[in-house]
Amino acid sequence: MIDAYEDPGAPDRRGGWRYLAWLVARQWPRCLAGAVLASTWMVLLAATPYLMARAVDQGLEPGDMGALAGWTGALAGVGALNAWLGLMRHRVMTRVRMDANFRTVKVVVGHATRLGAALRGQVGAGEVVTIGVGDVQTISTSLTAVGPGFGAVVAYAAVGGLMLSVSTRLALVVLIGVPVLGVLLGPLMGRLQGRETEYRKGQAVLTARIGDLAGGLRVLNGLGGKGLVADAFRRDSERLRERGYRVGAVTSWIQALGVGLPVLFLALVTWLGARQAVQGHISVGELVSVYGYVVALGWPVSFLIEMGHQLSRGVVAARRVVAFLRLEPEPDTGTRDAPAEPSALHDPASGVRVLPGRLTALAGARPADAAEIIDRLGRYTASEATWGDVPLSDIPLPRIRDSILVAEAEADLFAGVLRDVVGDQDTPPPRGAGNCATSHDAPAPAGRHTGAVFDAHLTQAIHAAAAEDIIRALPDGVDAQVAAQAGDLSGGQRQRIRLARALLTAPEVLLAVEPTSALDAHTEATVAARLRDARAGRTTVVASTSPLMLDRADTVVFLVDGKVAATGAHRDLLDAEPGYRALVTRDDDEVVR
Repeated sequence: MIDAYEDPGAPDRRGGWRYLAWLVARQWPRCLAGAVLASTWMVLLAATPYLMARAVDQGLEPGDMGALAGWTGALAGVGALNAWLGLMRHRVMTRVRMDANFRTVKVVVGHATRLGAALRGQVGAGEVVTIGVGDVQTISTSLTAVGPGFGAVVAYAAVGGLMLSVSTRLALVVLIGVPVLGVLLGPLMGRLQGRETEYRKGQAVLTARIGDLAGGLRVLNGLGGKGLVADAFRRDSERLRERGYRVGAVTSWIQALGVGLPVLFLALVTWLGARQAVQGHISVGELVSVYGYVVALGWPVSFLIEMGHQLSRGVVAARRVVAFLRLEPEPDTGTRDAPAEPSALHDPASGVRVLPGRLTALAGARPADAAEIIDRLGRYTASEATWGDVPLSDIPLPRIRDSILVAEAEADLFAGVLRDVVGDQDTPPPRGAGNCATSHDAPAPAGRHTGAVFDAHLTQAIHAAAAEDIIRALPDGVDAQVAAQAGDLSGGQRQRIRLARALLTAPEVLLAVEPTSALDAHTEATVAARLRDARAGRTTVVASTSPLMLDRADTVVFLVDGKVAATGAHRDLLDAEPGYRALVTRDDDEVVR
């Protein structure tokens, strides 16, 4: 089975069937073992009636107790062997399914990581969740065809061969009957794929709506819009339920025909065998064997129908995974080096110029304007922004990500130990990360963080974010477990944890969006003072309209309609710009938009 840290390999993205074949090829020895075990197991199921026929014809009917005992012993031995083969077949096929499951998860997660910020713009969160929760399981289950499916084909051929020794007519009925079943069920399999595709699309839409509803529930309550969203969710749920009923209708027909048609087919074989026994064309023992073959044939026929059903669903799920894997991040054509010395960031679209080594604040009546500027300066949006005299688009994206950090107000927080949520001591420390207040050109420590150095950096980052009270309140301090998105912490506590995480990375340039919006005035004043000290000598941009934060900034950029209206110190702008004064003092009658 694939190791948690093993490279899953490069998937075949040419189609659903190709992807399933790739999963088999990546573990072909195990798949081959599963096919051999399943084939042997099913053939021995068919061998049981053959041994019974020999026991009747050569032992019971002539009264030869020795022959009867011999064939009975052989029958018992084959049964014990088959029980062991069934156990091993199940174990191997479980490993096959788990490998396919884990490998697909790693491929999807790895590709989502490579897409990075481009992921949200190309696919909804509901689509990713649906793939991870439903499609991965469906794909792994469809690989049942590798073992029992292949074994069913072998056993079907073996039973046909054994029946040739009894009756050519019966053998032809068996060999022709199963393909006829496939022809009858084929249209239903195709219809199932169409219904399944519609259902999966609806499931992705509904999952996305659930995420939006859960994430914005508090805001919706405040605005009185929860009922409207709930009504939309109810309508989507009803549509998805109807699609589910349509999938269930097709599935029920497949399952009903999958059970009923084989029974009718096997009844026909039994009836023909009985007629030939009455007419003296076959012996009593051969009649017993025919009945046994009919019973044994039930397993292969069931597996063949189940294989078709699972493959129909599996290829739909695989196509969705392949469609996701075909998504590509925005092309990175950058070939130029980033500025060697601390340099200014400039956004021509707004006129914002961020001087190096200073704390700059962006203040505007519309928070979205400042957030858009930060996205352009962080190269999360295509623009003509420059770093020094070099366009950001000309610098390789990994270099920008190593140097410029955009800290969003609602950045994700993963579940786990708090010290791991804030930082990772196994990653190399950032350049100049001697401490949180180190200058831009400080020498980088060699190697990786040691435990003591990491703890020192962590303590400094927590102090700079005024988060010590959070650590003291937790039973195990920085070793305490926190829930996903830190749901067990308050909004202000989550905001300070996010800020501590950003400060711990000590980036050359930190672009923070509303880092103190959920804090009380006393805590916000503390964070503003400590942030300035922690980032001394480094370039920091903060989008905020808080007077406590603006008063600590070296430069405040006042934005009107997303453009620079004025630049200067906070107190100077209060005196010179009525619109800025109205914005900061929350005087809605004077705010310039």
